[in-house]
Amino acid sequence: MGDFIVWLPAAEHLLEGGGEIWCAGSNRDLAAHLAPARAIEGSGLDLLELPGAAVPEPLLARLKSFGEIVSWYGTARAEFRDALARPGVPARFFPALPGGGCPVHAADFYLDQAGAAPGAVPRIPVTPVDGSYAVIHPFSGSPRKNWPLENFHETARLLAARIDVKWCAGPDEPLDGAHRFPRLAGLASFLAGAAVHIGNDSGPSHLAAAVGAPVIAMFGPTDPLVWAPRGRAPVITLPFDASPAAVAEAALRVGIRRQSG
Repeated sequence: MGDFIVWLPAAEHLLEGGGEIWCAGSNRDLAAHLAPARAIEGSGLDLLELPGAAVPEPLLARLKSFGEIVSWYGTARAEFRDALARPGVPARFFPALPGGGCPVHAADFYLDQAGAAPGAVPRIPVTPVDGSYAVIHPFSGSPRKNWPLENFHETARLLAARIDVKWCAGPDEPLDGAHRFPRLAGLASFLAGAAVHIGNDSGPSHLAAAVGAPVIAMFGPTDPLVWAPRGRAPVITLPFDASPAAVAEAALRVGIRRQSG
């Protein structure tokens, strides 16, 4: 989710003249404001990389109807690229992720691929759920990117006297009492109503920033210069050795400012 969100400004630039987005089905809610979004799953697109598979003619006809296809999906899939080239489907392929030592923010990495100027901010329009609360999402796509769970609990305890604290988690993330959402549209509205979001280098942290919530993001092994959430509201990145007291202080500082503003 996070990679997809920082890619959205590049997609917006490429779609200025119209087009479609084909993406993971779970991400369609995040792109629907830019263009019609179609799920790759079930489209037959994955058949293009299977040797000997019969590719549906309607799919090939649809792909050939575009003036150009810009793909991050097929960059590491030689069979997929060959399958597009054989019938003459026009496509450009770009690296899906910044490499080690990337000198720019990931959003600018994708913007450069799209031929756009750097600095654009992901923006996902939503109708926020009304509420003055802090949201904590203590997980990420990799355990090594997670600040210790007990630190999040201590941060929540310190915040509780000043602001209501709500927890959220994905469907398979074990956390009693957490808010869970079957679609990302619901999560986006929930985060947009928050006074502050506290999390890791994770998809929900990027989503919170993109819908306009202040974000406190904990960073350990990944580089915040490349992967910090980018949004209109304040984004504060803190290292794993920051204390829960420091995290709570930062969260209250930006959260109370949003509540009073």
